[in-house]
Amino acid sequence: MHRETVQIVLTITILGSTKLFSQPETPMEGYTLFSPSTPSQNPGAPFSTYLLNTEGETIHLWENECGPASMPYLLPDSSIIRPCRVPEPTMINGGVGGRIQHITWDGTVLWDYIISNEIYQHHHDIQPLPNGNVLIVAWERHTSEEAFAMGRLEIENPLNEFWAEAIFEVQPEGLNGGSVVWEWHVWDHFVQDIDPELPGYGVISEHPELININYATVGSSGGGGGGQPHADWLHINAVDYNEELDQIIFSSPRMNEFYIIDHSTTSQEASGHTGGNSGMGGDFLYRWGNPRVYDRGTEGDQNFFVIHGVNWIQEGAPGFGNILYYVNGNNRPEGQYSTVEELVPPVNSQGLYEINPNQAFGPESAHWVFDDDQGFYSQMQSGAFRQLNGNTIISVAQYRRIFEVNMDGAIVWDYVFSAQEGIIARAQKYATDYFISSITLTVSNIEGWNLVGLPVVVSDPSQIEVFPGSIQSTMYGYDGSYYSTETFTLGRGYWLMFGGETNTQITGTANSSAVVQLNEGWNLISGSSSSVYTLNIVDLENLIIPDTIYGFSESYIQTDVLTPGYGYWLKSSGDGVIIIE
Repeated sequence: MHRETVQIVLTITILGSTKLFSQPETPMEGYTLFSPSTPSQNPGAPFSTYLLNTEGETIHLWENECGPASMPYLLPDSSIIRPCRVPEPTMINGGVGGRIQHITWDGTVLWDYIISNEIYQHHHDIQPLPNGNVLIVAWERHTSEEAFAMGRLEIENPLNEFWAEAIFEVQPEGLNGGSVVWEWHVWDHFVQDIDPELPGYGVISEHPELININYATVGSSGGGGGGQPHADWLHINAVDYNEELDQIIFSSPRMNEFYIIDHSTTSQEASGHTGGNSGMGGDFLYRWGNPRVYDRGTEGDQNFFVIHGVNWIQEGAPGFGNILYYVNGNNRPEGQYSTVEELVPPVNSQGLYEINPNQAFGPESAHWVFDDDQGFYSQMQSGAFRQLNGNTIISVAQYRRIFEVNMDGAIVWDYVFSAQEGIIARAQKYATDYFISSITLTVSNIEGWNLVGLPVVVSDPSQIEVFPGSIQSTMYGYDGSYYSTETFTLGRGYWLMFGGETNTQITGTANSSAVVQLNEGWNLISGSSSSVYTLNIVDLENLIIPDTIYGFSESYIQTDVLTPGYGYWLKSSGDGVIIIE
């Protein structure tokens, strides 16, 4: 998609900041998004998500009722998707979540999805996909008996459980619903060398595409999230998606590895060892960090000492397609300090990864390493992302620090969240042209009265700015009775008079959805920046009375399409909310 500098991205107001930051030298201009785990002072919405400008000022704030599980994601339409914690999760360890919310710029919740039940509990990360779906990481509960039947020798927790991992692709449906359209389970990809009568029996070193079910301990008797016993094994803490390769990457600090799997498979293929672009089903296409896990290395070959935040470098940035990650450095032999590293994977033009017989996956070492002379460290969470200008933005979770370095290792921007407790799991920075490009729509009006609406996000939604050819002081809304107004609200319809036939060009940021509060009876509404069939309006409460949507052009016209820039009458059976998207 072609993007240009946003003229009217958002109604941005500097909210002020008590945060500390260094004056930038050559940082990338953009917006930094993060969700600290520190509670705010608002008891009704005790947690917040912040959007900063390059000066370190808070330009927008989303208040939330649930604490973050990991980092939020900013979408091109200015909404966010954030993972957060449910009040009573069914499995508890660090990074527990259970709830995923899609929230507009103005705080309206478009989607509020729960994955917290007796079998699955979301934790840590999610990944919004280009098709509008979301990847969700979840623990998968198994009993010790089930684990023993798969070849596991020992369960090291008093719960007598084994929490495996699953990755779901969920297609949002309505406000709270979702359909799983693809799934992957590590339980389908074990290898064990204990018992030939049990599943997955083989020589560990001959199967780098599988994971040794007996590597590492399973959970602990305490010390997890809240100090409670847990049965966490892999502890996946980050997931990312590569659209070009149609592959998924995730990191595991317990194994000290990251893994890549094929997303082009069906769910059935993902449960096996064939199928997809790779021909390998759901097996690992590539892994790196600790070849001891698959018996092709020694202790001296271990590269990671707790890894977090693995991701592919974005298109357009130096190193595009390489892999970036944060090594916390816990129990690093030469001392506890963190590094941010860039790896060049041995991938060929078919998206397959080269490995020599009886050897570990290459390369031997990272391509780029930043440690600031061992000057930063966090034992938990943290991450890094490459920016379009070549800088790398780094989050040091434990110290609530976000800073940006250039390729020479010089720190060009430094920010510390002022709270004295909590963490910032990870932060991302978005370029100023990340948002959906400004669009221009033409709205044709007849002489006299017209039903109109605001089809795009603008900085000044006044009548005279949006429809300069209209007659001043002739704008009326309706909320059970008519009222005079001079300001448009997205999703609302209005009567407006014109002195003659007029074509009005309205420029602003595309509005992908409009959340409209309906009152019982007649309502004046408008749509979004694209034509919307009335059958596609999200109406979970069945408020819309059939065949009661009317447009106007000299007379009322029943319609089944909402056209951008126009207003419509709609009759509702009660009070409630609809979403036009």
